[in-house]
Amino acid sequence: MKVLVAGIGNMGRSHALALHKHPEAEIVALVNRSPVDLPEELRGYPLYKTFEEGLAAAKPDVVAIATYSDSHAEFAIAAMEAGAHVFVEKPLATNVADARRVVETARRLKKKLVVGYILRHHPSWQRLIAEARGLGGPYVFRLNLNQQSKGATWETHKALMKTTPPIVDCGVHYVDVMCQITDAKPVRVHGMGLRLSDEIAPDMYNYGQFQVIFDDGSVGWYEAGWGPMMSEVAYFVKDVISPNGAVSIMSGMHPASDSVEGHTKVGALRIHRTEGGDRDVDFPGEPGHQELCDAEQAYVIRSILEDIDLSRHMADAVASLEICLAADESIREGRAVELKGAK
Repeated sequence: MKVLVAGIGNMGRSHALALHKHPEAEIVALVNRSPVDLPEELRGYPLYKTFEEGLAAAKPDVVAIATYSDSHAEFAIAAMEAGAHVFVEKPLATNVADARRVVETARRLKKKLVVGYILRHHPSWQRLIAEARGLGGPYVFRLNLNQQSKGATWETHKALMKTTPPIVDCGVHYVDVMCQITDAKPVRVHGMGLRLSDEIAPDMYNYGQFQVIFDDGSVGWYEAGWGPMMSEVAYFVKDVISPNGAVSIMSGMHPASDSVEGHTKVGALRIHRTEGGDRDVDFPGEPGHQELCDAEQAYVIRSILEDIDLSRHMADAVASLEICLAADESIREGRAVELKGAK
């Protein structure tokens, strides 16, 4: 399959390297709007400055989109209308209407649409979700990812915050985990946030927290903050509680908060049951970031070759985005937001 990769930043580079070595993929174009220092493996591929130019010249079967969030929906729809299947990094879009438009385009044109929820391809997170579902709901979800970013990482975060706050950019991952554990419908979101730096736009905030309530009584909490002022204490909490016990990631396993590898690592799970006894499950051979991107792109190719039904995947992508955008709306308007269309 001929593949175009758009956006050769941190994630796009990893996705391109994954496709470079996949036996069923042939990269026919890379797109990056600014000059980029490519790794040796990628230097022989045609490089275009604009998505439109690369799409027209390469005529790909698959397009992998890892650009900034505000171009995701436009590029995904253009790629599908040009005949390509699509992988798009999260979030699927910057608003729910555009996200639904992308999904409707995929359904109408019968194209595969895979959204970059990397935790779905991590065996340790798959185990966490399975153990939590095994406990039965209703659930309490306690999840956060605060990053004490500085230097180049802070510059990347500031660039991301030109369009997307942390609770949306990171939050969709962890709300997607909530949606995979409970099949209930989210009904209400309440959020709060604060701008903690003069280096970001006056209408943007780099710390946010929200609560979501589901129609089975489950409740979820998510918190995210970026910047040099963030604490390295209690920055990584991953905890799911039910009447029958709890499943938790052991936080002591994690490196510095701005480590890319640390975002996905589980290290060990503690499984607690109310009838007594705790059990720790270790994951000594966890995949690293590049291995996860390899798995993600392998799934994209397999979904095409095996005609995998992605209906639930696409619905969850819209639902998780709707929850996070409702939290952003709640923060900006100072009110709880009722959800009507999620799930």
